[in-house]
Amino acid sequence: MNRLRYLLPIACLLLVACQPPAPRNPRPEQLHYPPLTFRVPAVERLDLPNGIRLYLQEDHELPLVEVSAMLPAGSIADPEGKTGLADLYATVLRSGGAGDYSPDAFDELLAERAIDLSTSSGSYTLNLGLSLQSKDLMVGLQALSDMLRHPRFDPQRLELARRQALEAIRRRNDNPGSIARRTLRQALYPGHPLGRVETRASLSAISREDLLAFHRRFAHPQGLWLGITGDFDREQLLADLRQLFGDWNGDAARRPVPPVTAKPEAALWLADKPIPQTTILFGELGIDKDNPDLYAVRVMNYILGGGGFNSRLMREVRSNRGLAYSVYSYFQIGRLLPGQFIAGCETKSGTTMQVIRLMREQMRLMREKEVSAEELRLAKESLINSFVFAFEDIHDVVAQQMRLDFYGYPSDYLAGYRDRIAAVTVKDVKRVARRYLHPDKQQLVLVGNVKDFDGKPGSLGLPVREIPED
Repeated sequence: MNRLRYLLPIACLLLVACQPPAPRNPRPEQLHYPPLTFRVPAVERLDLPNGIRLYLQEDHELPLVEVSAMLPAGSIADPEGKTGLADLYATVLRSGGAGDYSPDAFDELLAERAIDLSTSSGSYTLNLGLSLQSKDLMVGLQALSDMLRHPRFDPQRLELARRQALEAIRRRNDNPGSIARRTLRQALYPGHPLGRVETRASLSAISREDLLAFHRRFAHPQGLWLGITGDFDREQLLADLRQLFGDWNGDAARRPVPPVTAKPEAALWLADKPIPQTTILFGELGIDKDNPDLYAVRVMNYILGGGGFNSRLMREVRSNRGLAYSVYSYFQIGRLLPGQFIAGCETKSGTTMQVIRLMREQMRLMREKEVSAEELRLAKESLINSFVFAFEDIHDVVAQQMRLDFYGYPSDYLAGYRDRIAAVTVKDVKRVARRYLHPDKQQLVLVGNVKDFDGKPGSLGLPVREIPED
């Protein structure tokens, strides 16, 4: 017995020793995975007989429905002398009552069912949003129909919206960034609707009849685009839409898009304010969606200032010198007209001129020297890899496809986006930088305490123009 007691552990050790060695885990660089594949989700598109365009996607995961709607009724259609009409129209369309409902009753109808119905105005469109539980879908669609077909534009709600807009004008110079952005837009689009800003006089000139005329001009079924996603039955939804909108007729108004023809001279726009830091904005006209250089411009801008800590502006101004918390650049790709190129940051007053010269220098280097292969690789990979995150939410997918069609993007814009980014070369980046970056000819806006600047604004070689107070 004692002998067995000693032999048993020895036998176990021999048994373990005879086992084949466990396989080693491969090193990270030895791992291989099949290539990721991604396809842009398909969206159903159809038209109602009266011209309403529908974009549909069922999703029964949650008992919710979301609706996005668009009409060609943006601020670019504001009459001269009545800038702000589209914004007031959007506000009072929602707040001013609809159908048989007074403003308070309409609000109560939506609130008691937790229905979110919103309106807003953009440069080219009136945008509407509807979010609700699926069991209340018919109630929400009826409210949307009443608002679009039978708005009341209550006079008291109009006056309330006007007072709120006037108060916003009174306070808008409290924010240096607001001053800078407004000034830059006016400088880039002189005499054009895109460059106009609301004033006390323009808001005071708007009447209820102006809202009604704006509505009669633009609110027609052939101009209405609807994107609907969520927990609904397709056939029932189509039947409900035909019931609510089927007898609504009328031709869509032609969308007013006056061309941008002005080529303003470069200037330095200066607002002298007793604040401890300076808001700096460079700007010039950029490109629209139809420009064949769009993809090369996106890559170039990522390297310049659109890539966060991977961009040259951020690295030079913040990381290397600690002169600003954030520094950036971007192209607003114009959907119908050329958008703006903007580069900007905020820095303490005593480093204003230094930062301006550094930013100008980085733009000049983009024009004069080719970017490195590593910069190009990182920019393209980042843009391509981030593309898929635009498709995480099913309603975002539908709304995005609707917007692309509304503005006339190429039918293969989404499907071909990654391949076109991947095709950009080092020479393409330099070519578009030379074509679209003109650091010595840009508008420059400064909002800050001039007496504390580290130099005179006139030393920058631009005519200095004072930004007038409202």
